[in-house]
Amino acid sequence: MIRKAFPKDLDVVKGITEACAAHMIAQGIYQWNEHYPSRAVFQQDIANGQLYLYLHESQPVGCVMFSKEKDALYNSIHWQTPDGNNLYIHRLAVHPNFQGQGIARQLMDYAEAHAQQEKCTAVRLDTFSKNPRNQRFYKARGYQQLGDVFFPKQSEYPFHCFEKILTY
Repeated sequence: MIRKAFPKDLDVVKGITEACAAHMIAQGIYQWNEHYPSRAVFQQDIANGQLYLYLHESQPVGCVMFSKEKDALYNSIHWQTPDGNNLYIHRLAVHPNFQGQGIARQLMDYAEAHAQQEKCTAVRLDTFSKNPRNQRFYKARGYQQLGDVFFPKQSEYPFHCFEKILTY
């Protein structure tokens, strides 16, 4: 089951992403760290009603944030579609103990279904250039890699931006 996150979920969400960060770091993938994703960013996601949780036996084990708000950092990307009516996905995470069970796919299906309900033109996101698993995941879903952005507090390496054009 997928539902919106509530303020009471904050500690669990932060725990999920900290476990993910540790799991990635153990694999040499320095995508997330003590700066990101922060508790404050999740508080804002929850307050804005933009964070969703995947529940396994009523316990949150995954999350995704999506909104129509474009990050200013994305202005440097030559997107395939015009700005204005797109969905942006951030902070997709599944606790390492639950990875490989299709939860990320279900969270993405949910976000993309929301984009279609809202008649969005496209779905946009970024993923770390040193995380080949994530890149394969998005490409398999029909996303096209378009350009790179940098998050200096996270890594010296770029994050690849992806876009999937929705058809109706």
